[in-house]
Amino acid sequence: MHFFASVTVAFALLQVALSQEHSPLWGQCGGIEWSGATSCVAGSTCTVVNPYYSQCLPAAASPTTTSVPTSTPPSVPAACSTPSTVSNFSNSALPDPFLFDDGTPVTTVDDWSCRRAQILALVQGYEAGALPGKPSSLTGTLTTSGNTSTLSITASNNGTSITFEPTITFPSGDPPAGGWPLVIVYDSPSLPIPSGIATMIYSNSQMAQQNDQSSRGVGLFYDLFGQNATASAMTAWAWGVSRIIDVLEQTPSANINTQKIAVTGCSRDGKGALMAGALEPRIALTIPQESGSGGDTCWRLSLFEQEQGSDVQTATEIVQENVWFSTNFANYVDDLNALPYDHHLLAALIAPRPMISFENTDVVWLSPMSAFGCMSAAHTVWEALGIADFHGFEQVGGHQHCAWPSSLTPQLNAFFDRFLLGQNVSTDFFATNDEFNGVTWTPSQWINWTTPTLN
Repeated sequence: MHFFASVTVAFALLQVALSQEHSPLWGQCGGIEWSGATSCVAGSTCTVVNPYYSQCLPAAASPTTTSVPTSTPPSVPAACSTPSTVSNFSNSALPDPFLFDDGTPVTTVDDWSCRRAQILALVQGYEAGALPGKPSSLTGTLTTSGNTSTLSITASNNGTSITFEPTITFPSGDPPAGGWPLVIVYDSPSLPIPSGIATMIYSNSQMAQQNDQSSRGVGLFYDLFGQNATASAMTAWAWGVSRIIDVLEQTPSANINTQKIAVTGCSRDGKGALMAGALEPRIALTIPQESGSGGDTCWRLSLFEQEQGSDVQTATEIVQENVWFSTNFANYVDDLNALPYDHHLLAALIAPRPMISFENTDVVWLSPMSAFGCMSAAHTVWEALGIADFHGFEQVGGHQHCAWPSSLTPQLNAFFDRFLLGQNVSTDFFATNDEFNGVTWTPSQWINWTTPTLN
C-alpha cells in the first residue's frame, strides 16, 4: 500500500512538471524577462507579439511576426556602474530616464537593463534602504482546509529565525495547467479579484510595523536582520514578498503558477505594493491603488502642488509621519532637486513588466496632479520599449478613499485577464478626469526628454 501511494504521488508530480512545460491557449510563452514555458499546448502556436511578450495563439491565427521568441532577459553589462548616490546632482525637473549617470544616452534594451540597475541602486541609496537577499535557510509548510491554505514560512539567518504565515484562498474547481494565478494582497483586498485567481493575504505590518515613528526597526524583518538594518518598512515588506515567492516556487503542492503573481494594496499598502513591484522582478503584475505621496506620485510634483495652494502630502511631512522610508531620506526632503531620481523612475523599475495604478481625485491629500504627471513621465519608458499598453493609469473621483469605483472594473479586469489569465484583450488604458484642485499639469515644465525607441 505504501509503495502504491509513493508511485501515485510521484506520478502526480510528474504530471505537474509536464503540464508546466507548455503554456495554455492565450498564455504567455516567451519574451524578455520571461522564464516560464516557451512552448504551447496542442492546437496553439507561440507567437511573438513584441520583444517582451509572446503568446500562445490558436494555430489558425496569423502570426504578427516570424521572429523566434526568447525567454532570456537582457543582461546587465559588466561595465555597468551602479552608485547608490550621485554627487552634486541638481535638477528641478524630473530626471531623464534615458540618460545614464554620466550623461550618455540610453539607446538599446540592453542599455535600459543597465539604467534600471542604476535606478535600483539609487532608490535604495536615497530612500528605500538596503534590500537583503535570500536568507541562509528558508523553508515552508502548506496546510490546507477546504479552499483555504496557510503557508507557514520560516526564514533563518545567522542563528536567528522568524516565521510568518500568509493565507491563500483558492478558486473552486481544479487548477489550470501550471497552477492558479495569484494576487498577493497587502493586509486585505480593496479591489475586486476575478473568480479564477487565488488570493493571498499578506500581513505586511507583521513583517515591519507602520504605526508611527516609534515603529522604526520593529517587526519580524528586524528580528532577523537587526533593528539597525537600513531597510525601510516598505523594503522589509518587499523582502517578505520575495520569500513568499521563493517558498511557492519550492512547493508545487500549492498549485500556484509562480509566473503569474500580482501584488496590490491601497493607500499606505499601495505604496508598499509599488515598492514590491519595483524591487521584486518575479512579480508579473503590479497594482497600486490610491497610493498617493510616496507611491505613484513624484516628490517634486507634490511639492509644486503644495506651492500652488493644494493641501497635499509632501516629502517633508511624510518622513515625520511614519517609517515607510529609510532614515537617510530625511536628509534630502528639503532639497528634492538633489535627488537623481523621482518616483516616475521607481515605477519604471517595473518595466517591461505590466503595471496599472488607480488614483482618486476626490482625495486632494493624495496629490492628484502629481500622480497623473508622475505616471505620465513613467509611461515614456514603456513607450520606449514598444509596450505602452503594459502600463495603465486610471484616475476618477466620486468615491471614498480605497472604496472601489465600479466604473474602473473593466480596466482592472483587462489587466488581470491579459497578464494573469492569458486572454487576448486590450490593456490600452491611461486616463484622468483632470480634476487637480485647480493645479495644472504642464508636461513641458517637467519632462525635458524625447522618448527614444529602444532596440
